[in-house]
Amino acid sequence: MTERSRPAPVPALDLIRTAVDPGSWRPWDEPVDVTTEDPAYRADLLAARERTGLDESVVTGEGRVHGRRVAVVACEFRFLAGSIGVAAGERLVRAVERATAERLPLLAAPASGGTRMQEGTVAFLQMVKVAAAITDHKAAGLPYLVYLRHPTTGGVLASWGSLGHLTAAEPGALIGFLGPRVHQALYGEEFPPGVQVAENLLANGLVDAVLPPAELPGTAARALAVLCDRDTTTAPPTAPHTGPAAGAGGPVPSAEESIRRSRESGRPGVRELLKAAATDVTLLSGTGAGERDPGLLLALARVGGTPCVVLAHDRGTRATPAAPGQALGPAGLRAARRGMRIAAELDLPLLSVVDTAGAALSKEAEEGGLAGEIARCLADLVNLPAPTLCLLLGQGAGGAALALLPADRVVAARHAWLSPLPPEGASAILHRTTDRAHEVAARQGVRSADLLANGIVDRIVEEDAEGADFLSDLGRVIGADMAALRAGDRHERLRARRARYRRLGTTG
Repeated sequence: MTERSRPAPVPALDLIRTAVDPGSWRPWDEPVDVTTEDPAYRADLLAARERTGLDESVVTGEGRVHGRRVAVVACEFRFLAGSIGVAAGERLVRAVERATAERLPLLAAPASGGTRMQEGTVAFLQMVKVAAAITDHKAAGLPYLVYLRHPTTGGVLASWGSLGHLTAAEPGALIGFLGPRVHQALYGEEFPPGVQVAENLLANGLVDAVLPPAELPGTAARALAVLCDRDTTTAPPTAPHTGPAAGAGGPVPSAEESIRRSRESGRPGVRELLKAAATDVTLLSGTGAGERDPGLLLALARVGGTPCVVLAHDRGTRATPAAPGQALGPAGLRAARRGMRIAAELDLPLLSVVDTAGAALSKEAEEGGLAGEIARCLADLVNLPAPTLCLLLGQGAGGAALALLPADRVVAARHAWLSPLPPEGASAILHRTTDRAHEVAARQGVRSADLLANGIVDRIVEEDAEGADFLSDLGRVIGADMAALRAGDRHERLRARRARYRRLGTTG
C-alpha cells in the first residue's frame, strides 16, 4: 500500500464518538500547562493546541459501548504526531489507574509516531510506567482491548499498543516499530512495501482483526460480553443424560468403528460446534508474535451459555493418516498458550477441543521447538488457575492431542478416541506393518468407553442425534460443566486436577 492510498488519520474525538454510545462520553482530562522553556517547542505546542482544540496528544475518559461502561484512551495524531511526552504519559497512567480502581474494561486507540523527541530520554521512559499501569490493570482481572489506528509506530506500539487481550487494527493503517521516514534516513533506502500495514500484520498473526472504525463498537461489545462476565452468576443450563450409564442400552462401538466414524468427511468440527452451540464468538488470530497456525483455532465465546476462552484443533477438511489436514505445529501451540494466559488473567473458563490426526511432522516443526511447546502446554494447563474443560470431539492422536488434554473435566463424544500415535503408526512400531492398526487400537484402549473406565474421561455424549442436535447436546453439557467448575473453590479445583493426573494408572 502506498502512502497516497493510506487512510487519513482519524481525529481522536471522532473515533471516540464512533466507538461509544451517543451522549455517553465523559472526559477525564484535567488541564495541562505549557511549561517548557524551549521557545521552538513552546511554539509547536501552542500551534498544536490551536490546530486540534486539545491541550495534549492523549484524550482519556469513559463512555458506554452497547450500554457497558468502558474507559477509553486515544491518541490525537494531529497533535505533534500523537507523540508521548511527560504530560501525555502521566495522563495515560492516571486514566489506566482510574480504570483499574473503578474496575472498568479499557479500550485503547493509539495513533502515534512514538516518543516526543523534543523531551528526549525522560519522555522515552514514559512507556515504562504506562506498560506497568496496563499490567496492573490486567492483573486485576480487567479486559484490555486495543485498536491500532493509522499510523502507530515506535515506543507506543512497543508498549501499550501491543499488550491487548484482543487487538484490532484500522484497514490500511501503517503499523510498525521503526517508522519508514526514520528507516530511510538511517539506512538510505525505503522500507520494503507492504510489510508495515494492518492487513499484513493480520496475515502474520500479529493482530486479531482488521476492521473500520464503524465496526469497532460491535466487535468490542461482543468481546466484552465474554471477557467481562467473570462475576456474573447464572443458573447452569440443563445437560442431557450422560456419564457412566450413557449408551448402556446399546452396544458399545468397537475401536475400528469409532476411528472410522471420527474420520468421516461429514463429521462436524469445532467451527460447526461454535456455530450450533455458541454465541458472542470472537476469533483471535495467532500468537501476537508474527506467526499463525491454521491447525489451532483460538476464540472468545459463550458455549452453552457460559463465557469462556476456546482453543481447539481445527483440521479444516477431515483428516486421514494419508492426508492429515491442518496438523498442529509450534506456532499453534504458542497460540494455545496465549489463550491460556487470557483465561488465567481474566479468570474465565478455558475450553480445549481435541480433534487432531497428529502434530506437524516437518523440518520446520522440529526447528521451531515442537516438543518443547507441547511440554510447556502441558505444564501450563496442569497449573492454570482458571477452570478448565477438555472436549474430545474426534481424533486424538499423539502429542498434539496430549498438549490440549489436561483439564479439571474431560468430556468425550462417543466416537472420539485418544492414543499415543495414529493407530497405523502404533501398528508400524509393534508389527512393522499398518495392517493391524485396529487390532492395536483395541488393545491400547483408545475408545471413549475405555477412557471412561480408566478415569481419563468423566462423561460421554452419545452421537445418535444428527448434526446440530448432537452439537447442541455437546454445548449444553459443556456449558453446564464449565458453570459448575467456575462456581467451585479455586484451590480445591487445582488440588483435584493435580490429584486426578497423579493417580492415573495406579490402583491406590
